[in-house]
Amino acid sequence: MSSTEFVSSGSYIVHSRRNAKLTALLGTCVGVAVYDRENGVGGLFHILLPEPTSDSSPWGMTTYASTGMPLFLKELLDSGAKRENLKAIIAGGALVGQLSMGDLEMDIGGRTAEIVKKFLAANKIPVISSETGGYFSCKLTLDSENWDYTISPIGHTNDPEIFSFVRISPLKVDLIISSLKPVPQVALKIIRTIHSGDYDMKEIAEEARQDQVISAKIINICNSAKYSPLQKIDSVDQALVMVGEKDILQIVVSSAMEIFYGEYDRGYSLCKGGLFHHARSAAIVAEMLALHKTKISPDVAYTAALLHDIGKVILDQYVSNMYPYFYRRVHQEQKSLVEVEKEVLGIDHTQTGKRLAELLELPDDLAEAIANHHHPERSEIYPELTHVVYVADLLVSRFQAGYELDRLDTDKLASRMDKIGFNIDEFPHIVEMIPWKSLGIMDVDDY
Repeated sequence: MSSTEFVSSGSYIVHSRRNAKLTALLGTCVGVAVYDRENGVGGLFHILLPEPTSDSSPWGMTTYASTGMPLFLKELLDSGAKRENLKAIIAGGALVGQLSMGDLEMDIGGRTAEIVKKFLAANKIPVISSETGGYFSCKLTLDSENWDYTISPIGHTNDPEIFSFVRISPLKVDLIISSLKPVPQVALKIIRTIHSGDYDMKEIAEEARQDQVISAKIINICNSAKYSPLQKIDSVDQALVMVGEKDILQIVVSSAMEIFYGEYDRGYSLCKGGLFHHARSAAIVAEMLALHKTKISPDVAYTAALLHDIGKVILDQYVSNMYPYFYRRVHQEQKSLVEVEKEVLGIDHTQTGKRLAELLELPDDLAEAIANHHHPERSEIYPELTHVVYVADLLVSRFQAGYELDRLDTDKLASRMDKIGFNIDEFPHIVEMIPWKSLGIMDVDDY
């Protein structure tokens, strides 16, 4: 039986015949699989952008179609493939969204696909299947054992739509919240102290030690390849010394929220742990945006984005019961998620998230970002923070597909980017700045 091997964005994998299913989860990104069945060589390339925006673009050549495709082809030929035997499959390249300033100007996925097709044509490599464009994510898989391929939508779309509409009242929301696993107190304390700037790291470390699950996660993260310690870290105190205060604060909060988000794989999550993975990725992107253009504390931006979807935890059980309907309405009929939530449940995840934030006594700026991240212009107290969360959420949902069910409105993207100091023309530059590879691919078997 072939094992799944994920290809992260901005990279490719080439194999001689072996038991592996090369897989790319694609939204705006474009995936191209090329193989020589006769000589048993093939590979899959997960392309992020069409071409570098300048000579000083920060990422490697495999980030782009124009510079990465020649490298990909050379790797295939060097591995024993013959040019005359090669066949190709292309998938992905969904539109970023319908923008008032014109789709074609922002059609990153479409332009990437065009460059790929022109390169393959110039090298006389036939495309035997191409499914690009649209508005929803897909999965491209190439089985290196027999060079069979599949292109399939991400999600449980074949399930029967058998359910009853459920209306959820504010009182029902409070009852659901009371039954949820509580957010660890150490996380709430750190969230509040990030805003005050008045905290004692020894006290925080002491509280983290009292939570066995959080302690284990902190130690696990600090022993990971990201930090590569010279010797094994086996205590929270050692972790604090090694990674420093800023990182330990993020690790503790992220570990606590991973527990709270849970490992759902049927409602909002398109895979096991998808809700948390999306939230953490949005947090990293929000932190990057705050560092580059805004006066917002990067720590606050990170925390706000990490928490932006907590309302989904409250509604997840109901969405799970009617998942096919939600998937069809959001991904195939291009409705906004909050619109479908209100239609079916009478309430949406931004409203339930706001209520949870109130009960947890979170700072006002975080509560406002949670409540308005789909419509950031509604924020009145801290609009810049909410706009940062919106842009981060949009970027992750478009360029790191396959983790959670959502679709943000992009009609006002230009004005929303302007609110945090970015011009709409800078959109490709922002995509380039994001450390996509460091966000990682979840090692899951639930797709």
